[in-house]
Amino acid sequence: MKFCYESIGVIRSPHSDARQTPIQPVYASGIAGLVELDAEYEEGLDSIDGFSHIYLIYPFDRAEAGGLLVKPFLDDTPRGVFATRSPHRPNAIGMSLVRLSRREGRVLHVLDIDVLDGTPLLDIKPYVTRFDVRVDASSGWQDRIDEDTARARGTRAVTRAVDEENRR
Repeated sequence: MKFCYESIGVIRSPHSDARQTPIQPVYASGIAGLVELDAEYEEGLDSIDGFSHIYLIYPFDRAEAGGLLVKPFLDDTPRGVFATRSPHRPNAIGMSLVRLSRREGRVLHVLDIDVLDGTPLLDIKPYVTRFDVRVDASSGWQDRIDEDTARARGTRAVTRAVDEENRR
């Protein structure tokens, strides 16, 4: 099956180089961005103001295709792409959980943005504690990565070579 989606807006951020962009919002703490919806979708933002966090769904529109095994940013061991958050995927779809700072009409001001500037927006979903928190969850191989390593690699201080290798 094939699916076709159209952009509903654009994501604005200070990130212009994928090699310098934090790998997840948790490593982009405090970095501000904007989500600009197309005018015809503004009404869909009704009642979003009460949410502290939202998911942004978007295409990795500048990511190159990758294989089914990738070296994730946080580890040097090749892993199945579906056990990672690599942007090099069969269907290059990304999601980021960002803090919603405020809304001004059809523009959302967000924090902790880890998305390249100019990325098309496919959808917005609210973060709902009742649905999204799982206190008994495990994170597979990532549970073995210490926080210092994750923080260093997550902010791309160590990962440029891994990123280049994943593109091959």
